Amino acid sequence: MSASKLIRPSIDYKDNYLEALEEYHAEDRYLYQNIADLSSDFESFVKELSAEKGYPHQPYQDWVEPVPETVVWMIKDEQYLGTVDIRHRLNWHLEKWGGHVHFVIRPSMRGKGFGTKMLRKAMPIINYLGIDEALLTVAPDNEWAIEIIETCGGKFEDETTATDKFPAMRRYWLNCS
Repeated sequence: MSASKLIRPSIDYKDNYLEALEEYHAEDRYLYQNIADLSSDFESFVKELSAEKGYPHQPYQDWVEPVPETVVWMIKDEQYLGTVDIRHRLNWHLEKWGGHVHFVIRPSMRGKGFGTKMLRKAMPIINYLGIDEALLTVAPDNEWAIEIIETCGGKFEDETTATDKFPAMRRYWLNCS
């Protein structure tokens, strides 16, 4: 059994990533990612994820300013476990609702400690990108993500108020230096 590691997205994990995407779809997440389209041209998907020009497959409203982003996948024993998106800087929207870092563990691998490992392994990468203090936002009812962030040293700042367009979010600062 090998140790888990963070890697740049790779076509070597196509089948495993698509299986995870089916799991995400089952919980109504990432529905904008079409499994058939990705399956037919996974190489282009991986190439775009590696471009660091923002999340290429996530639809944005016209008013959202995209920011450079580094995407890494957590792999263990040749299996895709999850994704960490590291935004190189914040725009006004990310300051309230998105933060520098977004992470997700595939549903079948949750509750096994991989979220904490993934965030800890991402901290040196975040720092390498020039971010000493990273902002992470999380839904107030997402207890597992709150526990991961706090276990990794995240310090609670505040909670945003829900608006007609955006939900309330808890904001944490994580020292990555």
